[in-house]
Amino acid sequence: MEKVVIVTGANSGIGLALCERLLTEDTQLRLCLACRNMQRAEAARSALLTSHAGAHVDLLQLDVGSVESVLNAAKVVKSRYNRIDFLYLNAGIMPNPQVDIRAFFKGLFSRNVINMFATAEGLLTQQDRLNSDGLQEVFATNLFGHFVLIRELEPLLCQTGHTSRVVWTSSSNARRSAFSIDDIQHRKGTEPYSSSKYASDMLSVALNRRMNGQGLFSSVVCPGLVMTNLTYGILPSSFWTLIMPIMWLIRIFTNTFTLTPYNGAEALHWLFLQKPESLDPRAKYHSLTSGLGTNYTEPRQMDIDGETADVLFSKLLELEKGVRRKLCERNADNEAHQRYLNEIE
Repeated sequence: MEKVVIVTGANSGIGLALCERLLTEDTQLRLCLACRNMQRAEAARSALLTSHAGAHVDLLQLDVGSVESVLNAAKVVKSRYNRIDFLYLNAGIMPNPQVDIRAFFKGLFSRNVINMFATAEGLLTQQDRLNSDGLQEVFATNLFGHFVLIRELEPLLCQTGHTSRVVWTSSSNARRSAFSIDDIQHRKGTEPYSSSKYASDMLSVALNRRMNGQGLFSSVVCPGLVMTNLTYGILPSSFWTLIMPIMWLIRIFTNTFTLTPYNGAEALHWLFLQKPESLDPRAKYHSLTSGLGTNYTEPRQMDIDGETADVLFSKLLELEKGVRRKLCERNADNEAHQRYLNEIE
């Protein structure tokens, strides 16, 4: 039986590299590229079919930063497939990154250079904004949209006698110090990316606590330091030209500088080959590359409190109700929205 695999943010970077590796591993799987920009998604699909003629690659329009787009995409998925084996939650944004240049150059020639590049701690902030749903954009895209997607696809993910997997692309920048359970959208802070990634780590733990018994298993991956469009957007191109030779040199001495999307997708691909029962629900699986260029995966325990993770899950449920209630009011003539509104009243 062919596996059904959905990858969000699949048109470039780590998402596209993962799709390439999955098709190389299993030519029979049914792969769905869930992307916001359909022109880029079509280009990615064409590239995959060029290297994997005869592969079954579907496209799905999905903007995880918009709840309405998520609901529409979920409806398409439920009409197209009768189950989901893997749901890779890879889409994410880091808008308007601002780098403390003084701290950057100070760290560049210090003992802390590896940690600085790996975590961006004390170096990187972002300016967030509200989206059309009235939510903080980074929170909505990196976490909440994916949460709603999982909720909508539960009938395909949780089936008797069937095991399904949810895999989050997290970050080494996911830090507990950036997250507050009293401000899950990070409205008051300046590190929304770090906060959203730590929240996704927490949500993965909460999903395992709640849904392993229903056959749904969640895992978290850190791709390491990868040069993608998101990474290149942090600094001007002239800076990258200056420091890339230094980064390749540092890579000899650290395994977290995976650098290429292919290497960064190592743990995502590795999880595809594992039985979920053998995995640690509280571990983050890191893509690592040795100084000699060998890729491997290593689990590391996450700094997550299970009870706090459950509180986050409950807060997301309440937020989902509120957002969907607003959508119902906005689309008063939509029968599906009205049906949901009646259910939650």
